[in-house]
Amino acid sequence: MSLRLGLAVALLFSVSTLQAADPPKRTEFTRLIAHFAEYNSPLYLPFVDDVQPEIAQVGWYGAHFWSLAHTPHGAGYPAHFPVVGLKECGAWFENLNRELHKRNAKVVGHFNVEFLVGDPESPEGPRGFFKFYKDLWDESELGPKPLADPMEFLQRDADGKPIVHNNYSIGGMKEYWACLNNPQWRMVLKAWMKLGVKRGADGFIANYFYRHNCLCPHCVSGFKDYLRARFPSEQLREKFGIADLDQHKFTEIVGWHDPKESTPLRREMLRFSQLGTKAAFDDVFVKYGRSLKPDLIVGQWNHLGDFGQISGDERSMLPAEAWGRDEDYLWYSTGGSAHYTDLENGELGDGSLRARYIRGAFDDKPFTLGKYESTRARVAIAELAANGGAPMGFYATFTEPLAREAIVRYFRFMRENNSLYHANRSHAEVVLLFPRSSVHAGDVAPVDAFKQLGKRLLDEHVLFDVMPDDIATPEKLKPYRQVIKSSDALTVPVTAGLSRIEAPKTVRVSATRPEQGNELTLHFVNFNRKEPAEKKSAGRGFVDDNPIAVESATVDFLLPSGYRVSKVEALTPEEPTAVALKFETPEGRLRFTQPKFLVYGVARVHLEPAAK
Repeated sequence: MSLRLGLAVALLFSVSTLQAADPPKRTEFTRLIAHFAEYNSPLYLPFVDDVQPEIAQVGWYGAHFWSLAHTPHGAGYPAHFPVVGLKECGAWFENLNRELHKRNAKVVGHFNVEFLVGDPESPEGPRGFFKFYKDLWDESELGPKPLADPMEFLQRDADGKPIVHNNYSIGGMKEYWACLNNPQWRMVLKAWMKLGVKRGADGFIANYFYRHNCLCPHCVSGFKDYLRARFPSEQLREKFGIADLDQHKFTEIVGWHDPKESTPLRREMLRFSQLGTKAAFDDVFVKYGRSLKPDLIVGQWNHLGDFGQISGDERSMLPAEAWGRDEDYLWYSTGGSAHYTDLENGELGDGSLRARYIRGAFDDKPFTLGKYESTRARVAIAELAANGGAPMGFYATFTEPLAREAIVRYFRFMRENNSLYHANRSHAEVVLLFPRSSVHAGDVAPVDAFKQLGKRLLDEHVLFDVMPDDIATPEKLKPYRQVIKSSDALTVPVTAGLSRIEAPKTVRVSATRPEQGNELTLHFVNFNRKEPAEKKSAGRGFVDDNPIAVESATVDFLLPSGYRVSKVEALTPEEPTAVALKFETPEGRLRFTQPKFLVYGVARVHLEPAAK
């Protein structure tokens, strides 16, 4: 098979019915800690002892490791390597993995797939990645080099020159980008992965997972094959003005771009980009990775921000059948959009709507949100726990005593009540459809309407799910009492047939069904606090959290048909024991008052079959 045809086939397979052979049993976890820095502190493993996470996302195995671990510049952002030297640092991570395994934690390593730090030439010779590839590649560990010249791996601009950035300037070095559509580059990734598995990693999370405006030969021929397979020649001419695809010279094959400057051809370029990166992920992480380790945990570190589409989100143009397929968990960064509060204007800095979108799109598989703040540790844990996610995505601060104590307490609460969280499912009465079909057509305006509707439902404490409209089949919609589209009016009627919950607008409410047992769980997450003096500030750390407790919330909950309530208990991480609550059950409804809670309150509703 030719290289050109091979890429085209890979892209087509990524949206076909082809699946990874014998996928592993579904991975379930609800407690995750992730660290870029300070994992070499003597305080780290004692923290792991106390927190007892199921997943420790720590360590480096991709391009950051091989670009920087042998340099004096690796001690800084992002990897904060504890020692200098490829073998020395590799051995250090191997030992850390052993220590984490002793503590019953699975290790997921960070795996940068394309972002190369270095200089091909300098007064001192090649530096960073290029020094590694030229002089430090160890064939006894990594096998033979796929190519002699590392410059052949790189993404290239319209003039054929490597795409170069200088955003971080680590050690004064430039930033280059390998092309994931280059099969020889995938061979490099596979060599790194094989060694990472040997060093004891249980899985990997891929980051820097996007392509730029690359016009290397692999992307040009691949995009032409993509268009050829997707459109007949007359459509290419009528839709895109391409009279002769074989002879056509593209001046761009963009990835992310401004939706205001989008065109049908640019969206095809973005779709090609995202299908290509998905094909690379499936090739390297799913197919090859699981050939080495059948239960390898694989995930992607993606970006959602405030639902930025076309200009952001690595999956924004993926067809439904490729979205998250064969992946175990997702990390979604919220960027600078959810790390502060502006309570006066109704901004809670919460990720609730994002979490429900990911949960609905990803079939309740594990996910986490990366929120760039170290202040509201408790609410970051609580909002994910309440929405089927795995706390906490970032800034599990263990060197600050008060923050450490709070994180340990909240993780202990989740661990002691694991039956409520492990593999649970959402219990919702309404579904809000995310307008993914409109995004694919280039119209992002409905996303703003979706966000407004979502905030309205959250403020009114409606129990709702989010589901992308391109997977919203009649069968999936059947369980819901109400289906809301982004085109619906913002005045959403809350009918008498729904549950009614009275709580401040600074509270978010959700409901879940445990995997086992006749129970329902109501979750109350409180975002109210005394805010930092500086407006829209993430704060100085845990000292600026200062939550203001909720005195109570009243619940009038619609019971599932065929069940009666035997007991209702209130739980909160701040109290050691559950409190039995008084309740009434008139006409198939459950009424009770949730007592005072600081940040996170839980109502555990015990059910039993109603007498016939």
